[in-house]
Amino acid sequence: MAIPSVCLCTKLPPNPNKLQSPNPFPLTHQSSSFSPQVSLNSVESSRNALASFGESISRASFLALLSASLFLASDPALAFKGGGPYGAGVTRGQDLSGKNFSGKTLIKQDFKTSILRQANFKGANLVGASFFDADLTGADLSDADLRGADFSLANVTKVNLSNANLEGALTTGNTSFKGSNIEGADFTDVPLRDDQREYLCKIADGVNPVTGNATRDTLFCK
Repeated sequence: MAIPSVCLCTKLPPNPNKLQSPNPFPLTHQSSSFSPQVSLNSVESSRNALASFGESISRASFLALLSASLFLASDPALAFKGGGPYGAGVTRGQDLSGKNFSGKTLIKQDFKTSILRQANFKGANLVGASFFDADLTGADLSDADLRGADFSLANVTKVNLSNANLEGALTTGNTSFKGSNIEGADFTDVPLRDDQREYLCKIADGVNPVTGNATRDTLFCK
Protein backbone atom coordinates (compact mmCIF):
# COMPACT_ATOMS: atom_id res chain seq x y z
CA MET A 1 0.00 0.00 0.00
CA ALA A 2 1.48 3.32 -1.09
CA ILE A 3 1.81 6.11 1.39
CA PRO A 4 0.97 9.50 0.00
CA SER A 5 3.78 12.12 0.29
CA VAL A 6 2.67 15.16 2.15
CA CYS A 7 4.80 18.31 2.02
CA LEU A 8 4.41 20.38 5.05
CA CYS A 9 5.84 23.57 3.42
CA THR A 10 5.34 27.02 4.82
CA LYS A 11 5.06 29.89 2.30
CA LEU A 12 7.05 32.81 3.51
CA PRO A 13 5.62 36.26 2.98
CA PRO A 14 7.41 38.50 0.48
CA ASN A 15 10.25 40.82 1.71
CA PRO A 16 8.59 44.06 2.65
CA ASN A 17 11.77 45.97 1.68
CA LYS A 18 11.44 44.78 -1.92
CA LEU A 19 7.81 45.89 -2.12
CA GLN A 20 8.65 49.46 -1.31
CA SER A 21 10.17 51.43 -4.18
CA PRO A 22 13.22 53.38 -3.09
CA ASN A 23 12.99 57.20 -3.04
CA PRO A 24 15.37 58.49 -5.72
CA PHE A 25 15.49 61.83 -3.97
CA PRO A 26 15.79 61.08 -0.31
CA LEU A 27 15.03 63.90 2.01
CA THR A 28 18.31 64.40 3.81
CA HIS A 29 17.37 67.61 5.59
CA GLN A 30 14.10 69.14 6.49
CA SER A 31 13.96 72.56 7.96
CA SER A 32 11.56 72.86 10.79
CA SER A 33 12.06 76.63 11.13
CA PHE A 34 10.87 77.98 7.69
CA SER A 35 8.82 81.15 8.03
CA PRO A 36 6.93 82.63 5.03
CA GLN A 37 6.61 85.92 6.91
CA VAL A 38 10.38 86.35 7.17
CA SER A 39 10.78 85.78 3.41
CA LEU A 40 8.10 88.35 2.55
CA ASN A 41 9.70 90.90 4.85
CA SER A 42 13.06 90.44 3.08
CA VAL A 43 11.51 90.97 -0.35
CA GLU A 44 9.70 94.08 0.84
CA SER A 45 12.92 95.51 2.32
CA SER A 46 14.80 94.96 -0.96
CA ARG A 47 12.01 96.59 -2.91
CA ASN A 48 12.06 99.66 -0.67
CA ALA A 49 15.85 99.93 -0.97
CA LEU A 50 15.69 99.84 -4.78
CA ALA A 51 12.95 102.48 -4.81
CA SER A 52 15.01 104.78 -2.60
CA PHE A 53 18.07 104.30 -4.84
CA GLY A 54 16.03 105.16 -7.96
CA GLU A 55 14.65 108.30 -6.33
CA SER A 56 18.17 109.42 -5.40
CA ILE A 57 19.39 109.02 -9.01
CA SER A 58 16.38 110.90 -10.39
CA ARG A 59 16.89 113.73 -7.90
CA ALA A 60 20.60 114.01 -8.78
CA SER A 61 19.87 114.07 -12.53
CA PHE A 62 17.25 116.78 -12.10
CA LEU A 63 19.62 118.94 -10.04
CA ALA A 64 22.36 118.56 -12.66
CA LEU A 65 20.05 119.65 -15.48
CA LEU A 66 18.76 122.55 -13.42
CA SER A 67 22.31 123.73 -12.67
CA ALA A 68 23.26 123.58 -16.36
CA SER A 69 20.16 125.56 -17.34
CA LEU A 70 20.86 128.25 -14.77
CA PHE A 71 24.48 128.46 -15.94
CA LEU A 72 23.48 129.02 -19.55
CA ALA A 73 20.79 131.47 -18.53
CA SER A 74 23.35 133.56 -16.65
CA ASP A 75 25.32 134.04 -19.90
CA PRO A 76 23.05 133.80 -22.98
CA ALA A 77 26.05 134.04 -25.31
CA LEU A 78 27.18 130.58 -24.18
CA ALA A 79 24.10 129.06 -25.79
CA PHE A 80 25.46 130.11 -29.18
CA LYS A 81 29.20 130.05 -28.60
CA GLY A 82 30.31 126.75 -30.02
CA GLY A 83 30.51 124.41 -32.94
CA GLY A 84 34.15 125.34 -33.49
CA PRO A 85 37.29 124.30 -31.64
CA TYR A 86 36.88 127.11 -29.11
CA GLY A 87 33.21 126.66 -28.33
CA ALA A 88 31.01 124.39 -26.28
CA GLY A 89 27.59 124.80 -27.90
CA VAL A 90 26.21 124.33 -31.39
CA THR A 91 26.00 127.08 -34.02
CA ARG A 92 25.89 124.82 -37.09
CA GLY A 93 22.57 124.29 -38.83
CA GLN A 94 20.73 126.51 -36.33
CA ASP A 95 18.25 129.37 -36.64
CA LEU A 96 20.18 132.23 -35.03
CA SER A 97 18.29 135.08 -36.65
CA GLY A 98 18.74 138.39 -34.87
CA LYS A 99 21.28 137.03 -32.37
CA ASN A 100 23.91 139.40 -31.02
CA PHE A 101 27.51 138.28 -31.53
CA SER A 102 28.97 141.77 -31.69
CA GLY A 103 32.53 142.02 -30.41
CA LYS A 104 32.74 138.27 -29.77
CA THR A 105 35.82 136.15 -30.44
CA LEU A 106 34.52 133.41 -32.74
CA ILE A 107 37.68 132.14 -34.38
CA LYS A 108 37.00 129.17 -36.71
CA GLN A 109 33.39 129.12 -35.57
CA ASP A 110 31.14 126.74 -37.51
CA PHE A 111 27.97 128.45 -38.80
CA LYS A 112 27.48 126.09 -41.76
CA THR A 113 23.91 126.08 -43.15
CA SER A 114 22.67 128.29 -40.28
CA ILE A 115 20.03 131.00 -40.65
CA LEU A 116 21.67 134.23 -39.52
CA ARG A 117 19.28 136.86 -40.84
CA GLN A 118 19.76 140.26 -39.16
CA ALA A 119 22.37 138.73 -36.83
CA ASN A 120 24.81 141.23 -35.33
CA PHE A 121 28.51 140.41 -35.85
CA LYS A 122 29.76 144.00 -35.65
CA GLY A 123 33.44 144.07 -34.66
CA ALA A 124 33.54 140.28 -34.10
CA ASN A 125 36.69 138.22 -34.58
CA LEU A 126 35.58 135.65 -37.16
CA VAL A 127 38.95 134.59 -38.54
CA GLY A 128 38.55 131.24 -40.31
CA ALA A 129 34.85 131.02 -39.46
CA SER A 130 32.62 129.01 -41.79
CA PHE A 131 29.41 130.47 -43.21
CA PHE A 132 29.14 127.74 -45.85
CA ASP A 133 25.62 127.74 -47.33
CA ALA A 134 24.43 130.05 -44.52
CA ASP A 135 21.74 132.71 -44.88
CA LEU A 136 23.21 136.05 -43.77
CA THR A 137 20.52 138.25 -45.27
CA GLY A 138 20.54 141.66 -43.57
CA ALA A 139 23.30 140.69 -41.11
CA ASP A 140 25.74 143.26 -39.71
CA LEU A 141 29.37 142.28 -40.33
CA SER A 142 30.78 145.80 -40.18
CA ASP A 143 34.28 146.16 -38.71
CA ALA A 144 34.47 142.36 -38.42
CA ASP A 145 37.70 140.42 -38.92
CA LEU A 146 36.73 137.90 -41.61
CA ARG A 147 40.15 136.84 -42.82
CA GLY A 148 40.01 133.33 -44.24
CA ALA A 149 36.26 133.01 -43.57
CA ASP A 150 34.28 130.68 -45.84
CA PHE A 151 31.28 132.26 -47.60
CA SER A 152 30.91 129.50 -50.20
CA LEU A 153 27.28 129.21 -51.37
CA ALA A 154 26.28 131.72 -48.68
CA ASN A 155 23.55 134.30 -49.10
CA VAL A 156 25.28 137.61 -48.32
CA THR A 157 22.43 139.75 -49.63
CA LYS A 158 21.93 143.20 -48.04
CA VAL A 159 24.75 142.55 -45.56
CA ASN A 160 26.67 145.40 -43.94
CA LEU A 161 30.33 144.67 -44.75
CA SER A 162 31.57 148.22 -44.22
CA ASN A 163 35.18 148.34 -42.99
CA ALA A 164 35.27 144.52 -42.74
CA ASN A 165 38.52 142.72 -43.50
CA LEU A 166 37.83 139.78 -45.83
CA GLU A 167 41.42 139.05 -46.80
CA GLY A 168 41.71 135.50 -48.15
CA ALA A 169 38.00 134.73 -47.62
CA LEU A 170 36.34 132.09 -49.82
CA THR A 171 33.38 133.01 -52.01
CA THR A 172 33.23 130.03 -54.37
CA GLY A 173 29.91 128.87 -55.72
CA ASN A 174 26.84 131.04 -56.02
CA THR A 175 27.71 133.51 -53.25
CA SER A 176 25.57 136.62 -53.60
CA PHE A 177 26.53 140.12 -52.38
CA LYS A 178 23.57 141.93 -53.93
CA GLY A 179 22.44 144.99 -52.01
CA SER A 180 25.34 144.75 -49.54
CA ASN A 181 27.29 147.72 -48.17
CA ILE A 182 31.00 147.15 -48.91
CA GLU A 183 32.33 150.65 -48.22
CA GLY A 184 35.83 150.33 -46.78
CA ALA A 185 35.81 146.53 -47.05
CA ASP A 186 39.09 144.80 -47.91
CA PHE A 187 38.76 142.00 -50.52
CA THR A 188 42.50 141.25 -50.83
CA ASP A 189 43.11 137.74 -52.24
CA VAL A 190 39.39 136.92 -52.31
CA PRO A 191 38.68 134.66 -55.33
CA LEU A 192 35.69 136.14 -57.13
CA ARG A 193 33.91 135.20 -60.33
CA ASP A 194 33.94 137.83 -63.04
CA ASP A 195 30.26 138.64 -62.55
CA GLN A 196 30.77 139.00 -58.79
CA ARG A 197 33.75 141.30 -59.24
CA GLU A 198 31.92 143.36 -61.83
CA TYR A 199 28.95 143.87 -59.54
CA LEU A 200 31.08 144.76 -56.49
CA CYS A 201 33.15 147.23 -58.46
CA LYS A 202 29.98 149.15 -59.28
CA ILE A 203 29.35 149.84 -55.58
CA ALA A 204 32.93 149.77 -54.20
CA ASP A 205 34.12 152.81 -52.27
CA GLY A 206 36.16 153.81 -49.23
CA VAL A 207 39.36 152.70 -47.51
CA ASN A 208 39.69 150.01 -44.87
CA PRO A 209 40.69 151.67 -41.57
CA VAL A 210 42.77 148.66 -40.42
CA THR A 211 44.71 147.69 -43.56
CA GLY A 212 44.68 151.10 -45.25
CA ASN A 213 43.69 149.46 -48.55
CA ALA A 214 41.13 151.05 -50.84
CA THR A 215 38.18 148.75 -51.52
CA ARG A 216 38.36 149.30 -55.30
CA ASP A 217 42.06 148.44 -55.35
CA THR A 218 41.52 145.14 -53.49
CA LEU A 219 38.90 144.24 -56.11
CA PHE A 220 41.15 145.20 -59.04
CA CYS A 221 38.44 147.47 -60.35
CA LYS A 222 39.25 149.26 -63.60
